[in-house]
Amino acid sequence: MKFGDIVVAIAVICIVIIIIIPIPKTALDILLSLNISLALLILLISMYTKDALQFSIFPSLLLMTTLFRLSLNISTTRYILGEGDAGRVIEAFGEFVIQGNAAVGFIVFLIIVIIQFLVITKGSERVAEVAARFTLDAMPGKQMAIDADLNSGLVTEEEARIRRKEIQQSADFYGAMDGASKFVKGDAIAGIIITLINISAGLVIGIVMNNMSFGEALNQYTLLTVGDGLVSQVPALLISTATGIVVTRAASDSNLGQDVLQQLFGQNPKVMFIISGVLIFLGLGTPLPKLPYLVMAGVLIFAGLRLRTNIKTAEVQELEMEEESESEEIKKPESVMSLLKVEDIELEFGYGIIPLADANQGGDLLDRIVMIRRQIALEMGIIVPIVRLRDNIQLNPNEYIIKIKGTEVSKSEVMFDHYLAMDPGTSQGDINGIDTVEPAFGLPAKWITEEEREKAEILGYTVVDLPSMISTHLTEIIKSNAHELLGRQDVKVLVDNVKEEHPALVEEVTPKMFTIGEIQKVLANLLKEDISVRDMGSILETLADYGNITRDTDMLTEYVRQKLFRYITNKYVQNKRIKVITLDGQLEQRIMDSIKQTETGSYLSLDPNSVQQVLRSLVKNIEKFTSIGEQPIVLTAPIVRIFFKRLSEQVAEDLIVLSYNEIDSSVEVQSLGMVTI
Repeated sequence: MKFGDIVVAIAVICIVIIIIIPIPKTALDILLSLNISLALLILLISMYTKDALQFSIFPSLLLMTTLFRLSLNISTTRYILGEGDAGRVIEAFGEFVIQGNAAVGFIVFLIIVIIQFLVITKGSERVAEVAARFTLDAMPGKQMAIDADLNSGLVTEEEARIRRKEIQQSADFYGAMDGASKFVKGDAIAGIIITLINISAGLVIGIVMNNMSFGEALNQYTLLTVGDGLVSQVPALLISTATGIVVTRAASDSNLGQDVLQQLFGQNPKVMFIISGVLIFLGLGTPLPKLPYLVMAGVLIFAGLRLRTNIKTAEVQELEMEEESESEEIKKPESVMSLLKVEDIELEFGYGIIPLADANQGGDLLDRIVMIRRQIALEMGIIVPIVRLRDNIQLNPNEYIIKIKGTEVSKSEVMFDHYLAMDPGTSQGDINGIDTVEPAFGLPAKWITEEEREKAEILGYTVVDLPSMISTHLTEIIKSNAHELLGRQDVKVLVDNVKEEHPALVEEVTPKMFTIGEIQKVLANLLKEDISVRDMGSILETLADYGNITRDTDMLTEYVRQKLFRYITNKYVQNKRIKVITLDGQLEQRIMDSIKQTETGSYLSLDPNSVQQVLRSLVKNIEKFTSIGEQPIVLTAPIVRIFFKRLSEQVAEDLIVLSYNEIDSSVEVQSLGMVTI
């Protein structure tokens, strides 16, 4: 191998010398045998090559082998025409292979040339041409893909360089194969011309110069010429076949033989059984000879049974390997990382509720959850995280719980084959059922059977099925915890959505004036009081207007609420009239005087006695509103609203507290109560 390059160079020079200088017949026999051996070597290498680039010297090898065959053709022609003898190899081909019949040998020779020229070489040439064209066309896209992987850090600089080099080598290889296939084509044409010249010249030389009869000259020279043609065309046919294999070979993890056996006979045993059935029918039901068809049918049945057994064994082994791999994966320290993830929203249920969530059993709970996410997006203006559904065998069969950030926030239990009936306050009679509490709003309700459903609806009860009850419960839980579910990434998505239509507004607000975290705090304040953030444009405009005045997110929230006064008015006011609870003027002044400013924000500093007096007065007014069927709403001065809201959460977390600036000026305000101190 050390001096291999010198040996190859000398071999190429010797091939050229053979064309000019006669060589002994013994050496010619050896070279003809070497030609056949070399062709077999190239064919087998092409079959065992997994990727065409592993045999990248093939185009150059085609040129060398073609030149070698032509040089041998010239040497054998010299002996055939000069001495009427071309050595033992050609003589053996003439006598043994074609049985001394020149006509048969000539026909066989022509058939081989036609197969090589019109079928194999022509097809290989076309495949190489198309492969070269597509490889060149795909180069820019592959280069861009490599650059993208490099920029994203998926590959290193060294790996990117290797991949670029492989793409270049692939383009060079198929381009070279496109041209090198012409060597094989030209060799076939040259073989035909050389054969015709040898036969014609041999007849002339035999009759004129050697005084032979026409029959003797035809038999001797044609026999030698056809033998010479077969000796050269058989290796040419082998190399043409190798050319076709190389250019049609797709990259694979195994060689051609393994791929053929695997893809033809190693995938579906049903195919073997179907073919064997057809062969049995042809052997028994037609005049065709029975023995070969029945034997082949038996072989295919055996192969199908063997293949089916192997597939089952492989499936068992694969399952065992997967189980072993899973057990090993669990033992790894890294496997604990997946346990650290906390889902935003989870709905866990007992095994009895599984049919409601399983679409195969007619359950539509999954579809309802999709609609919940759409509904909240329209109402609240936020993107609800994916709701994870899990069955939990530790729960009662008909029980379910709802978790937010991994913590249970609510739970309930259902009764199958029952409906939930609630009295909206306008029902006109009683119904038979099991008393319960509606989980979403805490209203008294009853579980009723299918027979009682129609009666309950006639009497004015609100009747819902189990999926509707669970969906409503989940919806209310999501709404009441929307401020916790809204993260910085969600805010970034909302801001980017506004940026598509109002890029100047977004660029002014963030990151110049506010961070995503500060915007998130303002939105969370709004959601906590059930104010939709769908109008992100108006919210960002307000932040841009007041960003230079204050960075207190609580004050900014108040400015945003005032900007959204039409939405708030529409949400809480009906028929241009609103009944409210107001604050005593002295109380409002007391609250304003008790506001303390700090670097981190503002807070209310009232003495405990005053706080208790305010809360007692508030509770009395709330009870008064509830007794007359009105929703209690507190109306305060703008600067007082946020502080009174936080104060009222001690006794009424869901109490609606509005400021005068959040109500449209055209609305008639009617005060039915006043909180005093």
